[in-house]
Amino acid sequence: MASLSRHRLSPADTGPALRALRAWTPPDAPSGSLHPGDVGWLLRRDDATVFLWTDARTDTRADAKADAQTSARAEGVTTTAAPVAVGFLDGPVLRVTAAPDADLGALAADAEDLLVPGNDATDGLPVPGWEPDTEEPWLVFSWTPESVSSRAVQVTESDTADRALVHRAAFTGSTLTADHWRTMKKSPAGHLAVETLVRTPAGEPAAAATGWFGGKGRCGLLEPVGTHADHRGHGYGRDAVRGACAALADRGASAVAVLTPASNEAAAALYRSAGFTVVRENLDWTRPGGM
Repeated sequence: MASLSRHRLSPADTGPALRALRAWTPPDAPSGSLHPGDVGWLLRRDDATVFLWTDARTDTRADAKADAQTSARAEGVTTTAAPVAVGFLDGPVLRVTAAPDADLGALAADAEDLLVPGNDATDGLPVPGWEPDTEEPWLVFSWTPESVSSRAVQVTESDTADRALVHRAAFTGSTLTADHWRTMKKSPAGHLAVETLVRTPAGEPAAAATGWFGGKGRCGLLEPVGTHADHRGHGYGRDAVRGACAALADRGASAVAVLTPASNEAAAALYRSAGFTVVRENLDWTRPGGM
């Protein structure tokens, strides 16, 4: 029987959660909802909140104890507690990745406090009585390292404003600023990020991608990827993606994954053109009558 404790982590305290996610990241596309890069992207926000579940009765191998002891110093968690799951609220969706041997039933029961009306979906955590959302599957793409030619360059401090500009121009309603980007890079996940930018022949920022390193021999992740609305259809997005993939492979990533809703045909076409293949579909779980 699990003895779960849920800890609310501020951005500065997310190190144990990130280390747990890296330990659970496989060589191929992750099966859980969260990669360390998903938390890294969240940490662009000063008010980001990450949840770490621990279990004092689970195994106390050295790597698990190291994570728990770090968490203990920050929050008073028992030093024998091992990380069991990591999650955060992404709008109305609770996104969770659990350890391979986690008790998902106990985790779902504890998560009920977070799944108030309005938070009507989970990604990575089946909730008893809820239903898989078969109407909006997510496609999971994977890229295998290969030789890459790309116009992409690595983002430097002098490119930060243009990197943020591309994101705002790619995603309607985005308010991302260069300061948000700097906050992310200074976070406990910042060292895991690789970023690429592609410019037009005239020097205008056209496309960008952020890749996240999960560890040597583990799968990396792309999050986010965007092409400026004024510069679509010229292969800039593909170059940004392939440049980020190459950078992750150079660090030792065994593969690179990216997810997109099946309804986003333009994104799916971009990833296929960059050499990705679909390896499976993921389904959210939704509250009956919710969403």
